[in-house]
Amino acid sequence: MNTRAVTLAASLLIGGVGATACSSSTSSAPTTTMATTNTMQQTTTKGSKAASENIVQLAESNPDLSTLVTAIKAAGLVQTLEGPGPFTVFAPTNQAFAALPAGTLQTLLQPANKAELAAILTYHVVAGAYTSSNLPTGTVKTVNGATVTVGASGGSVHITDGKGGTVQVTQANIAASNGVIHVINGVLLPPAS
Repeated sequence: MNTRAVTLAASLLIGGVGATACSSSTSSAPTTTMATTNTMQQTTTKGSKAASENIVQLAESNPDLSTLVTAIKAAGLVQTLEGPGPFTVFAPTNQAFAALPAGTLQTLLQPANKAELAAILTYHVVAGAYTSSNLPTGTVKTVNGATVTVGASGGSVHITDGKGGTVQVTQANIAASNGVIHVINGVLLPPAS
């Protein structure tokens, strides 16, 4: 795992905010991969200008991810996500954040809740650069330390979080200089610690 990711995860755990794993199983994630299908909008930017931009720069250039950028800044994760990585980021849209219960986002963005916000955002990050063609399915460990379950069915990629909520990848394979972004239609919530 990347040194920055380990440092971030360790600091969250030392601070008492880190989430625990979803289960007591310590088996590694299955090595099967998802096939990209025509029903998922796919953007491959390898070799383009976008691939020279880091994850934060790409998110800043996408108006549908402005709430995510605000949250990344509030959580103090800009430097980490601008770092060398590589990272795979499951990026919730503005609409996904708006679907949270009333007042949740505003509460999380307050300085007093910085650690909780960082724990939620790092739950959207996996160490390593995974496109839809090599993203492991099954249980996948996030930088937060907790796991998500990645699967594919009916031509779409879905991720189930620690609270049982499922989101869909709506735009895959946005290449960054330090990883890959997959846009999702919901916010992943880690299991209760």
